[in-house]
Amino acid sequence: MIRKHLILIGIIIALSLLLISTLNYPGGSQADLNSKGFDWKNNYLCNLFDIKAMNGTTNLARPWAVAGMFFLCLSAALFFLDFSKKIPDKSSSRIIRYSGGGSMVFAFLTVTPYHDLMVTLANTLALVSLFYITVFIFRSKLSTLKILSVACLLIAYACTYIYYSGYYLEFLPILQKVDLLFIVTWMLGLMYFTNEADFIIAKNNTSSQ
Repeated sequence: MIRKHLILIGIIIALSLLLISTLNYPGGSQADLNSKGFDWKNNYLCNLFDIKAMNGTTNLARPWAVAGMFFLCLSAALFFLDFSKKIPDKSSSRIIRYSGGGSMVFAFLTVTPYHDLMVTLANTLALVSLFYITVFIFRSKLSTLKILSVACLLIAYACTYIYYSGYYLEFLPILQKVDLLFIVTWMLGLMYFTNEADFIIAKNNTSSQ
């Protein structure tokens, strides 16, 4: 029973730890270096991982945030491993498993001084896995998850564009949190409301066309 809900438990622990970390963040944001506490509109989640807060003081949020990121990445890696088993096409299953799992290794390493490089590696691998999963969802009859998958892709692409272009950076902290909310909802939806039969049907439908 616990194994069945292990990913959900891990996500709950992760989000709880991240929430606690926001309550311990001293202050400073991209909008105001002298602001107090964590500003949900102007602070990035990665601000929680820094040794020093943006206002220059010791960042008391860091231990909570690093622990939260560990559980979040571990839970997501387990999701990619478990979900890949539902995909009947073995090559696609391996791509989903290794791209998704690899992206979570690099995602956790964003808490290190190599943040920018790790973001690039994690983002690239995650988008590959997300795209492959979306293709199989679109071949299935999972209508609600089709909409959610498109939303996740669009938000992820928007975050990527803003991050690398430097345009509209004032919106990125909010969009980053929206992206996390959608991805978590998407993962839980795929975990609890799909099975291997959904994608066997998808494979058969494609083969018959």
